[in-house]
Amino acid sequence: MNEVNMYTKLFLGFLAAKSLIESVLDKRNLNHILKNRDSVPAKFAAQISLADHQKAADYSIEKIKVNQYFHLFDLILFLVWTLGGGLELLNRVCLSLTLSPIPTGLLFFGLLGITSSLLSLPQSLYMTFVVEEKYGFNKTTWKILISDMAKGSLLAVILGGPIAYSILWIMEKLGHNWWLYAFFFLTAIQLLLVFIYPTFIAPLFNKFSPLDEGEVKDKILGLLSRCGFKSSGLFVMDASKRSGHGNAYFTGFGENKRIVFFDTLLKTLDAEEVEAVLAHELGHMKRKHIVKGMIKGFVFSFLGFAILGYLKDNFSFYQGHGVLTPSNYMALTLFSMIAGVYTFFLTPISAFFSRRYEYEADEFASQNSKASKLISALVKMYKDNASSLTPDPIYSKFYFSHPPALERVTYLENFKEVEKS
Repeated sequence: MNEVNMYTKLFLGFLAAKSLIESVLDKRNLNHILKNRDSVPAKFAAQISLADHQKAADYSIEKIKVNQYFHLFDLILFLVWTLGGGLELLNRVCLSLTLSPIPTGLLFFGLLGITSSLLSLPQSLYMTFVVEEKYGFNKTTWKILISDMAKGSLLAVILGGPIAYSILWIMEKLGHNWWLYAFFFLTAIQLLLVFIYPTFIAPLFNKFSPLDEGEVKDKILGLLSRCGFKSSGLFVMDASKRSGHGNAYFTGFGENKRIVFFDTLLKTLDAEEVEAVLAHELGHMKRKHIVKGMIKGFVFSFLGFAILGYLKDNFSFYQGHGVLTPSNYMALTLFSMIAGVYTFFLTPISAFFSRRYEYEADEFASQNSKASKLISALVKMYKDNASSLTPDPIYSKFYFSHPPALERVTYLENFKEVEKS
């Protein structure tokens, strides 16, 4: 019983600390944005009007306030699932059907997934059809939303079902070192999904068209040639059918790498700005950031499976988190659900390295395109996406995977001076 109490106290302590930090940082960020709402930072005053700056501030503030309410709801729901006995209740419903362990586990995963999706739906709908709509970003229709949900559910069954079955089978059949086999299996599946995503999964949700001939394509092909980068194609994604936000990204790996531009981005930037944005993304590839990110993910996955291998047969672990009926599927569910409470405190470390990667990619872009064009592209994207120019410094240090606008542009200006010389 003492060990059970230890797990419960540890869980509540970490959860309380996480919630307090989130609340304090949200408050700081809200106040900082509000304080600077009526003045455009001097570095952006020539490109961004006060009205656009205020729109971005209001957009950020509203998102913070809305998310605070939903975070409180999620916290209560999280406690209901765990210490409140929600997982245990759902488990007993599944056990009452007296199926064998693996089918029972699959039924449990399915019911939990459906319930969680329904409970998260109000937040998704409110953010899409109220907040995003209010600020002119939402292009999603109810038809698209329902279609996306149906396709996502179908994929969860077709892909998630066999994966879940396989992991449960490994846990049941392969003895004490099951976690090692499960890790290698899941790693192989993740690599396979990354490979097939561009050609088999992404087209289910969006239309991808070859980039039209013209100045933009010529600039991009020139950049790829200079950098010695090969791609299986340049594509434009119809992002505008869901949102007004713009972006560009790489997807896939090996011979299946694709370069994808949001159609919204191409409508906003000129050819040299598109080239600079792509050069930044190329920088991530050339500096091995993608590979490093995957390796980091595999390391954390390995550690997670190792810890779960240790905890799976520890009854106090289950009891301490509100579960009275241990099982393989419950071990996976409970561990996945609570892991974020304990790993939350690694967030600023991960964010630090991510920001460093962004600076490295910006340096690469400045060496292979024009820093001035990357700056102008970023400013346009900040404006069009209503990104806050004045986030709280501590908040951004804790959470941001990208440097704040002022820091990033200031960094790029060093290369702009070199460009002039």
